[in-house]
Amino acid sequence: MSITPAQAARQELTGFEGGLIGPDDPGYDRARTVYNAMIDRRPALVARCTGPEDVSSVVGFARDHGLVLAVRGGGHHGAGLGVCDDGVVLDLAPLRGVEVDPAARTARVGGGCVWGEVDRATHEHGLATPAGIVSTTGVGGLTLGGGLGHLTRAHGLTVDNLLEADLVLASGERVRASATENPDLYWAIRGGGGNFGVVTSFLFRLHEVSTVVAGPTFWPAELGAEVLVAYRDFIPHAPRALNGFFLFGRVPPAPPFPEELHLRGVCGVMWCRVGDDTELAAAEMAPLLAALPAPLLHAPAPMPHPALQSAFDAVYPPGDQWYWRADFVDEIPGEAIELHARFGAEPPTWKSAMHLYPIDGAVHDLAPTDTAWSYRDAGWASVFAGVDSDPANAELVRRWSVDYSDALHPYSAGGAYVNMMMDEGPERVRAGYRGNHPRLARAKAAYDPANLFRVNQNIQPVQDS
Repeated sequence: MSITPAQAARQELTGFEGGLIGPDDPGYDRARTVYNAMIDRRPALVARCTGPEDVSSVVGFARDHGLVLAVRGGGHHGAGLGVCDDGVVLDLAPLRGVEVDPAARTARVGGGCVWGEVDRATHEHGLATPAGIVSTTGVGGLTLGGGLGHLTRAHGLTVDNLLEADLVLASGERVRASATENPDLYWAIRGGGGNFGVVTSFLFRLHEVSTVVAGPTFWPAELGAEVLVAYRDFIPHAPRALNGFFLFGRVPPAPPFPEELHLRGVCGVMWCRVGDDTELAAAEMAPLLAALPAPLLHAPAPMPHPALQSAFDAVYPPGDQWYWRADFVDEIPGEAIELHARFGAEPPTWKSAMHLYPIDGAVHDLAPTDTAWSYRDAGWASVFAGVDSDPANAELVRRWSVDYSDALHPYSAGGAYVNMMMDEGPERVRAGYRGNHPRLARAKAAYDPANLFRVNQNIQPVQDS
């Protein structure tokens, strides 16, 4: 009688220090669960790794047994790319160390960390690095896909602040990628996703960011077209220290929002101004407010950077139904604004939202070919996120996201931010990398020629002709 992968792993991985969890073990359902409750996959083995040696042994086990291998950091990706059916989930959750060097302004971060852990550790020294907008997001997935967030205009993408990474390759070999060690791999992992190996630790550059002036400005959703035009014309010329992403959605039905606004359909801007100077922040925001009617709510206020980073955590806990679509955008013409105003004003559930993240400022300091993340000449990244806690509404939120994004796609730059895509096929992946895709395919052939790491936004290996 054949043995299961979990049984085989216990027999063969004699030096493994982490946990090996199979379908019959207590805790299996918890171990296989990811952030998006639409994803319900049943791996044959979940291997919780405590260090690079564990990672190397699990990679070898999956490779030698011909098993599908998924790598899980925070498990946050909408498409559920941290879990697979019938294969092996390499879970990095135990790798949670954060070591901050305030003199060098760097942080070494374990591959299983979530951003809230990094934010708290760096904040103790008045420092931070660009890190998305939700603190429960995994460091690994967000970083390897690029890393948009509240600090993007001031300090670039997360990958722009990645100094080096330690990886385990498909061969089991442990290597470091930096500007001086394996520079081709370093180029590829800065936006190319988890295609090239398992990152066990990251070294990030840090910036002086402690207090920020942050919070929303909301207008009625029916003013969406007018507000979006004003925002479109304002944000590219705003000072770099001022970030603000545009949104359509509904006001969460809880404090700190005024009760009379709960569940109100709104459009607006979520601000983040680096520094604690409220008067300066107000002056920088003033031209946008002066161009529009009085808002329903204008609430930017000084707060610790980690407080901003965790502000959405309660709204979007693990276990909701998620369906994402995304696109990069160069320009937002009048026809696109009219479509945004129509779809954005009618989200199917109160958690569903559309966000437009600005891509300018520090992001434009690098050329599209300087890293694998290629859309540095774009103006915005759009995301259409259908979200609800009720499984009965899964198709409802999916349909809204698809219809909204399909309507706006003709006005896009062609590709999308891979961290905000579902499993949409190889053509969409290629579009996300444009002219960088051939180089990524060659790097894939060099570091993972058999495509072991394929539970991701996959880049097929292509040898030089």
